[in-house]
Amino acid sequence: MFWQQMVNSISLGALYSLLAIGYTMVYGIIKLINFAHGEIFMCGAFFTWWIMTAFSIPFPIAALMGIMLSTLLGVGVERIAYRPLRNAPRFAVIISVLGMSIFLQNMARIVWGAEFQTFDVDFGYSPILIGNVVIPIKKVFILATSLILMVALGLYVKKTYIGKAMRATAADPEAAEMMGININAVIVLTFAIGSAMGAVAGILFAVNYNSIDPFMGFNAGLKAFTAAVLGGIGNIYGAMIGGILLGIFEGIGAGYISSLYRDAFAFSVLILVLIFRPEGLLGEIGKSKRRDKTR
Repeated sequence: MFWQQMVNSISLGALYSLLAIGYTMVYGIIKLINFAHGEIFMCGAFFTWWIMTAFSIPFPIAALMGIMLSTLLGVGVERIAYRPLRNAPRFAVIISVLGMSIFLQNMARIVWGAEFQTFDVDFGYSPILIGNVVIPIKKVFILATSLILMVALGLYVKKTYIGKAMRATAADPEAAEMMGININAVIVLTFAIGSAMGAVAGILFAVNYNSIDPFMGFNAGLKAFTAAVLGGIGNIYGAMIGGILLGIFEGIGAGYISSLYRDAFAFSVLILVLIFRPEGLLGEIGKSKRRDKTR
């Protein structure tokens, strides 16, 4: 039972990691939390489901189209909810983004209905058996897709010119702008990449649970935010590690204690981290605070 639970927990943690990356990337650049990110996650799943059911388009193509639409939506959130208030008090920005989150939830409810929708994708392969452990092919697909995307993003941010521009903007936006970096373009690209990752996470979440609803992004978004804080919000690798650990904590707690307290286990981790190590496992919050004090 333990290894079966670990398979389920790690695949769930990979989803949290993908979603947490969007939070941590935006925070790293503009030092604000994108509270509408969970709705991008939800819209990725709904766009894909709608394209598959309304136009009879195969899942891989529908998923790509859903990711593209969600990426555009994420860029729109930046243009509407963030950019006009970039120099406003942080409280005003938070209210703006929370309003965008509620708007997207209710738009999805109006367009697609408030009830659960079936998201059925058949991979056509039998589960993998390793001893007494049954590994469904969709779990392998979720984990492989998540790991490939996370490794690719890590290399992109570390090795490419645009990735260096993103890191420079996160470290010191004023100095980066003086060096000729287009800050607006970097911010838009950050929202685009984070939204694409969130959309992929939403699609994989739908594949895993075979159902979607307009409010699925709220709970998943809170847990992904917990994962980002656990790893050290503002640190991409911290988000990856935090997501996997959170999935393991939640899965083991639900499996060995009670599934009724699944959410309680996840949010207990957030409380403990904020009390005992608020900078996260990799310490990015602490670095940000020290940097702000030196200005």
